[in-house]
Amino acid sequence: MRHIVKIGEIVIGHGNPLALIAGPCVIETFDATMETAAFLKDLTDELQIPFIFKTSYDKANRTSLGSYRGPGLSKGLEIISTIKEKLGIRVISDVHRFHEISAAAQVLDILQVPAFLCRQTDFILAVSQAGKPVNIKKGQFLAPWDVEHVIEKVVSTGNRQVLLTERGATFGYNNLVVDFRSLAIMRELGWPVIFDATHSVQLPGGAGKTSGGERQFVPSMARAATAAGVDGIFIEVHKNPECALCDGANSLPLQAIRPLVKQLKAIRKALLSCEA
Repeated sequence: MRHIVKIGEIVIGHGNPLALIAGPCVIETFDATMETAAFLKDLTDELQIPFIFKTSYDKANRTSLGSYRGPGLSKGLEIISTIKEKLGIRVISDVHRFHEISAAAQVLDILQVPAFLCRQTDFILAVSQAGKPVNIKKGQFLAPWDVEHVIEKVVSTGNRQVLLTERGATFGYNNLVVDFRSLAIMRELGWPVIFDATHSVQLPGGAGKTSGGERQFVPSMARAATAAGVDGIFIEVHKNPECALCDGANSLPLQAIRPLVKQLKAIRKALLSCEA
């Protein structure tokens, strides 16, 4: 059975248009975050692509103690809420702690479980019980068929709004690799699958006190995943990735998004026409 997930007017999965989940890794300033969100909204409106804005109010999984984490729960959700209201867009962010869930659910359209927390049963149950769609980031250590057990935990709460996101698997030290078989395996579980094209080219801890990345491979990976039949693409972007306070090495510059998204839309259209 193929499931769909509804986020307001957006429908993801089962032959619906490819969704774009995109935005900066973390909130740096209100103005920069608003500028990026407005750019992406205008672009996706023009290209008629379903769009969900992503950013983080707190990045708890940092390589080093001194890494920038964001403005925190209260200020961060305030910024996300303002941008959501002003632009009329749907929003998603990571939730890392039990005490964040209630406040985050008041603002976010999708609650995202970070990859490192995807096996934490009590946390999965608590996030799912908030009643919002849940995006499960598949852990770098998790086999694609084992995602079925994570889904079981979510669905046990009565929440049947589940997205599964592939973000690469650990491949030795400081490296990730994407096994594109995993996309097909997870799709067979019946739930919409998202491909995280930017975290999949991350080099965790690869720059010493920070993570490195190989953003030059993002377009190829995104195109391949779209051709493989995923229901959405997740991309982190930044106006100037070299100056980003988090994950700049694997983020795409804003000017690179337009041609890539146009290509992804064309691939999705061709794929759906062949399946019709």
